[in-house]
Amino acid sequence: QVQLVESGGGLVQAGGSLRLSCAASVNIFSIAALGWNRQAPGKQRELVASITIGGTTVYADSVKGRFTISRDYAKNTVYLQMNSLKPEDTAVYYCNAGHTWGQGTQVTVSS
Repeated sequence: QVQLVESGGGLVQAGGSLRLSCAASVNIFSIAALGWNRQAPGKQRELVASITIGGTTVYADSVKGRFTISRDYAKNTVYLQMNSLKPEDTAVYYCNAGHTWGQGTQVTVSS
């Protein structure tokens, strides 16, 4: 069974950058799709970005041009590079592989 562990969250000022990492316990080459999602207080969890086994990426409209999802097969890790961060990006960010979810990492963007 896949286990996912996120890291890289923190507190950053608006306009700053963070890179989130999600380390998988299995070879990610075998995973059909990996995603980054987020949940802000009082809001539904939403998809931020995903990448398929074929390399197709999808982004939420709110992060297009600012966030980039990528993966490193050698490290079995998927990344989310977040640039030009805004206060509305504040949320707990979760990595998922199908129905398997990580524990989440907090991202807080101050204005």
